[in-house]
Amino acid sequence: MKAMVLAAGVGSRLRPLTDEIPKALLDVGGAPMIERVIRYLKSAGVTEVVVNLFHLGDRIVGFLASKDDFGLRIEFTREAELLDTGGGLKNAACFFGDGRPFFLHNVDVLSDIDLEGLLRFHEKAGALATLAVQRRPSARQLLFDRDGLLRGRESPEGVEWAQGPRSDAERLAFTGIHVIDPAIFPKMTETGVFPITRTYLRLAGEGERIVAYRADGRYWQDIGSPEKLEEARKRAAGPHA
Repeated sequence: MKAMVLAAGVGSRLRPLTDEIPKALLDVGGAPMIERVIRYLKSAGVTEVVVNLFHLGDRIVGFLASKDDFGLRIEFTREAELLDTGGGLKNAACFFGDGRPFFLHNVDVLSDIDLEGLLRFHEKAGALATLAVQRRPSARQLLFDRDGLLRGRESPEGVEWAQGPRSDAERLAFTGIHVIDPAIFPKMTETGVFPITRTYLRLAGEGERIVAYRADGRYWQDIGSPEKLEEARKRAAGPHA
């Protein structure tokens, strides 16, 4: 199975840490984030990974080249400008030519979400994309109907609906972990810099199955700020590491 790790981000909220160290190489419990994510994906059966690069990309390449115990194939895509999650994925489309579903995983996320369960759910649901989500506080929420289909998104800027307001919409926080069918690539009409959620919302409005996989109660932590990074480090050093 294949996966993509989104590692191109600048990590602006983590400065000055990320002025000289890419977010992907920040240490959490004795291992850089990207190592933890790749080993997590490998444990779920991933054998091939593509990593997108922008900020301090050569540092990431050098680190991964120095590791000889991953036991999987790793490739890279480079971005002349930061393409965001959707643009970054589209730029790596040629990596996913085997017609099989793949994982997309943010590099700044730690979790114990059941990836194999996520994949099984995706295949059973017949979805174009399946998003691991949780009921928890977040400034940005995705809105799903009672059947678990994406219907909108909510942000500080307001609510955007795929097909008009839904009274049964449930607000769920996205984890940055997805399973995607490569059939999505011909449907990605967006170009340049764009978030993948924009594509998901448009496709949901066109009747495509973009579905929720509930991961309530599972550990999840991003490292998007110094405070969150410290929380992740404390957990990694504790009995749950």
